Amino acid sequence: MCRAAAAGTTDLVVTPHNNDRFSFDPDAVEQARQELQTAVGESIHLHRGCDLHLSMQNIEAALSEPSRFTINGHSYLLVEFSDELLFQGTAEVVERFRKAGIVPVITHPERNRHLRRNLRRLARWVHRGCLLQITGQSLLGEFGEAARDPAVRMLDARLVHFVASDAHNLKRRPPELAQAYEFVLDRWGDPDADRLFIDHPWAALWGDTVEAPTPDPRPQRSWSFFG
Repeated sequence: MCRAAAAGTTDLVVTPHNNDRFSFDPDAVEQARQELQTAVGESIHLHRGCDLHLSMQNIEAALSEPSRFTINGHSYLLVEFSDELLFQGTAEVVERFRKAGIVPVITHPERNRHLRRNLRRLARWVHRGCLLQITGQSLLGEFGEAARDPAVRMLDARLVHFVASDAHNLKRRPPELAQAYEFVLDRWGDPDADRLFIDHPWAALWGDTVEAPTPDPRPQRSWSFFG
C-alpha cells in the first residue's frame, strides 16, 4: 500500500480505528509506524494519527492527552460517527475539543446515513469549529449513489475541507487519489482541488490553520453523471 500511494503522494497518515472492536495503543502504533517507515525508506513519509469513534471514554482520553490521538501529534483529530445512531451532545463535545486546542475532523460524513441527510446540521458543526473530510472514492461512485450524491452536495455547499483515500487495501479501498483529484478539478477548478488535496492536508499535518471558505448549505446546482 505504501508503494502504491507513493506513485502520487508524498505523505501518508496512518489512522487505525479506536472503537469497541479495535483498541488503540498509541505507543504500539508509533513503533509500528517507525518500523514501516524504515522498510519503505524515503519513498513516502508516514505520520501517526487515529480514527476516533465518538464515545465518552474516547472523548475523555483524547481530551486528557490530545497529542496521542491527533494527526502527527498536532491539533487535528479524525472523528468517526457511528452508522447506528448519532452521538448526542455533539455540539458540546466540539466545544470541549476546541477549548482543548483540538480541531475535530469528521470523517466520511457522506457515507453515514445520519450525517448525509442534513447539510445544515453539518454546517452548524463547521461553524462551531469542525472540519469535514470526504472519501475520494465516494466521488467516483465506488460507494454507490447514496454516498456520491451527498459528497457532491457537500462540495457544492463548501462544507468539505479534505478529500482522503481512506485506504484499507490494494483492491477495493486503494491508497489512490488521482482520479478523485481530476474529478474535483474538472467540476470545481484548480483552487478547490489544490485546497482539498494539498493545502489543507499539509496544514493539518503540521498543525497550521486551515483557511476554509464560509459554508453555504442551501441547495445548489446538480450534476449529471451520465454520458
